[in-house]
Amino acid sequence: MPSSEDLLKQAEEYIPATVRMISGCRDEQTSADVSNVASFQLPDPAGRAGGACTSALLQILYADHKRPDVDLSFQETLLKMREILTAKGFSQIPQLSSSRPLDIHQTFDLVPPGNESGTRRAVVVAINYVGQQGELRGCHNDALNMIEYIKDVHGFPEENITILMDDGNHTEPTRDNILAAYRKLVRESQPGDVVFTHYSGHGGKLRDQDGDEADGFDETLVPVDYVQSGQIRDDDLFTTLVGPMARGVVMTCLMDCCHSGTVLDLPFEFVADGQQQEMHAKPDFDPQALINLFQAFQAFQNGECTPATLIDQIKALQGCDIL
Repeated sequence: MPSSEDLLKQAEEYIPATVRMISGCRDEQTSADVSNVASFQLPDPAGRAGGACTSALLQILYADHKRPDVDLSFQETLLKMREILTAKGFSQIPQLSSSRPLDIHQTFDLVPPGNESGTRRAVVVAINYVGQQGELRGCHNDALNMIEYIKDVHGFPEENITILMDDGNHTEPTRDNILAAYRKLVRESQPGDVVFTHYSGHGGKLRDQDGDEADGFDETLVPVDYVQSGQIRDDDLFTTLVGPMARGVVMTCLMDCCHSGTVLDLPFEFVADGQQQEMHAKPDFDPQALINLFQAFQAFQNGECTPATLIDQIKALQGCDIL
């Protein structure tokens, strides 16, 4: 495992952007879908369902359509989320991950100082899996509440917010459409810009394919067409969204789904368990397999290798013949 200094140098090379992620739970945990969010004081909850993570965060940041009277730090925000979830009977522990060591005592923000003049863009994905096994009830409401928050408080223009939702009125959140939205976000974002992504839906775990996971499993997002098209692995998210994002962009991601603790494969973390006082490098995090995977995909995207060569490279990273 590299030292913290070496890990930071590697992170600055293979993750050019500043990326922060709030996860609803640890990798080994599930995240709750609650039937009534009225007690969270959200915008127009009216007895509607919602995700516990999104609901707790918005109760802190946007209760009754208002910002908190006192600015909260990242640490205070995550710990308050944990308090709210615990009080409502949920065991999940929120987690903050980052591409750089983050001072968790600084004020929580989506638009950090120095980026106020940058363009603000967002991609919001909400999947209730309407008519499918495992149907959820609160993900659409999560999206609508979060969109209202980022527009009202942080000035994200409506025309710069891409919404994927299985409600018949928005782009369907299929695997291809989600990844296409992330690619478009990367193409359009420039140094100084501010990016926000929100995912509310099912999360999963699949056997790791390339040896970059200490626990042997990739964390996943579950698109609406997962039966036909498969899940979106953390490796897919890294090679599509995290790694290619331009240097100088600040991207904040909220992942309200099960098993989401390391779904973006970021090297530094703060776990709101009441024990950790600073952000630190993740234990057993070795980025080399992830770097190799990203370089292989970059070579393929640049036309420097064929699909067959890319498959051979991935197999070599796996150390096996299963793809």
